[in-house]
Amino acid sequence: MHRAHALAIVVSVGRSLHAQPAAVADSFRLYKFEQPIGWEVDRVTQEDGAVVRAMDFAFTDRGRRVPLAATLRTAPNGDPRHFELKGNTSRFTRVDDAVDVDPTTHHARLRVDSTSRDTTLGAAAFPIVGYAPVGAQEAMLRWWDAHGRPRAFATLPNGTVRVEARGVDTVSSGGRTVALRRFGVGGLIWGRETAWLDPAGRLAALVTNDAEFDHFEAARPEYADALPRFVARAAEDAARALRQMSPAAPSGTFALVGGTVIDATGAPPVPDAVVVVRDGRIAAVGPRARVPVPNGVAVVDARGKWVTPGLWDMHAHYEQVEWGPIYLGTGVTTARDVGNEFDFIAAVRRVLDAGEGVGPRLLLAGVIDGRGPYALGIQQAATPAEGEAFVDRYHDAHFDQIKIYSSLSAPVLAAVTRRAHAFGMTVTGHVPNGIATLAAVDSGMDQINHVEYLAPLMRGRVVGPNGTDSVPLFAPDSAWSRAAIAHLVAHHTVVDPTLALFEWALHPAREPFARTEPGVTHVAPELRAPLEHSGVPAAREASAAEQMRQFVETVRALHAAGVPIVAGTDQTVPGYSLHRELELYVRAGFTPLEALQAATVVPARVMGRDGDVGTVTAGKRADLLVVDADPLADVANLRRISLVIANGRRYDPAVLLRNVGFIP
Repeated sequence: MHRAHALAIVVSVGRSLHAQPAAVADSFRLYKFEQPIGWEVDRVTQEDGAVVRAMDFAFTDRGRRVPLAATLRTAPNGDPRHFELKGNTSRFTRVDDAVDVDPTTHHARLRVDSTSRDTTLGAAAFPIVGYAPVGAQEAMLRWWDAHGRPRAFATLPNGTVRVEARGVDTVSSGGRTVALRRFGVGGLIWGRETAWLDPAGRLAALVTNDAEFDHFEAARPEYADALPRFVARAAEDAARALRQMSPAAPSGTFALVGGTVIDATGAPPVPDAVVVVRDGRIAAVGPRARVPVPNGVAVVDARGKWVTPGLWDMHAHYEQVEWGPIYLGTGVTTARDVGNEFDFIAAVRRVLDAGEGVGPRLLLAGVIDGRGPYALGIQQAATPAEGEAFVDRYHDAHFDQIKIYSSLSAPVLAAVTRRAHAFGMTVTGHVPNGIATLAAVDSGMDQINHVEYLAPLMRGRVVGPNGTDSVPLFAPDSAWSRAAIAHLVAHHTVVDPTLALFEWALHPAREPFARTEPGVTHVAPELRAPLEHSGVPAAREASAAEQMRQFVETVRALHAAGVPIVAGTDQTVPGYSLHRELELYVRAGFTPLEALQAATVVPARVMGRDGDVGTVTAGKRADLLVVDADPLADVANLRRISLVIANGRRYDPAVLLRNVGFIP
């Protein structure tokens, strides 16, 4: 009913656009994590019978300017003739591309950086590179509509984009209510964008991810009030779309038969076992001789395989819905998100809890930062009262924890922890700038993210060879280190070290990262390039290797002293880095069982969920993995997953990964 009307609107607007007088200005407010960070200003002119859109896109992210300039020249009917863009699309990525299309020969001249090539266009194609600038996406959607709304079309200089009409949303903003058409867009970034066109055929809002894979939004100023609505709606719609692609076997009753159960309690493995799952729970588990298979239930043959609890990732940033299938496909059935957009992550959790999406169970830590040039653009508290108000909001929304970020001041930190503890919430996060690690613990931080905040506790200064100078010394067995660790133990401090993250950042740039983390060869093409183009130059290799050694030895000392270690990845190789994290724990002195426990029963205990999940025990939630080799012989065997069971639903990991562009 809406499609014919919508098409008429866009076609008529496309004609009126080209009749506009010269130098028509257009603007979009740019956001990161729903916080305004910049503007895009477009100027539309007519030159020699062509329509020219000059786009000036710029924002500032954590103190760094990110400017991008682009020009799109089209024929009066919207067909592209020339496109060029140059500048930055994130703090760490640059682009310098150009496309020229000859309509008479159907040839295009393409330039990417300093490399040029010619190509013949077999079908209509549109020139666009990534998520920015926003005006280019508006032009692309108009062109797509005018060309019959193809399911997919080529983009230049490379790529394929898919656009899908997803419905109509009624939005209130600026004192008026408007019906906006919603579209899903895939292929410009890894994953899915959501865009809305207003009744005039203009792009009203865009919810996407930037070139750092962080949440990014754009909206015309008149629709800015509706930004939370746009973010939540995009999350819900994208999560449900993924559900349609990744069906699970229905819940109900079935039995895993013949596998070796590693229940993660510390008990010996149980060979030739039966695990009966009924309505999402483990109904019975034990040797086949003692646990009969109920009559008439589906049997899953697990002979020659091992059954473990589903894994936890305790340092997740669920930046887009596509992370859900990846987490499940790599064995993660519970993820603690430690910093996200409120509206996005609350919506995703709501969809997953209702069984309408595909992903792990989510536990949420609401992030609070301070103010300043390097503050993360989420919830920023400059005063204790502001910090307490944010805690109240997270508590009311049923978040599990508070996450501290790096710019929070000491008075606000103390106020936040007091308020969180009053609600029965725990506090995790970074140690803020200017605050010592043990002082942060004394201020109420229950948990600490990243080993970089713990390694300094192992360092001191000793008298040098001449008897006067002091020299730095890394000494985990020293008196000062033991005293610091004892302080952590006494306060029951929990640490998620994210060793795999630091290994990625500190490995030699000249060595392919796939040698360290084979999972990088499985990721979607849009993710592989930035993951592989990482590491330190030759001049820093020795110091980086020493830093990594100290990080591993710090974890060894913490674990030996009884500090609870929980496995988390941050944003490294999606899903796969959790396996690398456990492999690094074994390097740090864990047994394979202890490494497995760091991703199962220990985080369940830390988060107060061990009565419900974390071990293969009767009565608990059926979050289980079936793996093809013994993880107690080599923890790396956890990578060899053949079946994932989340809340009693069975998933084929290969299907999950393929559906988001990964290679199983």
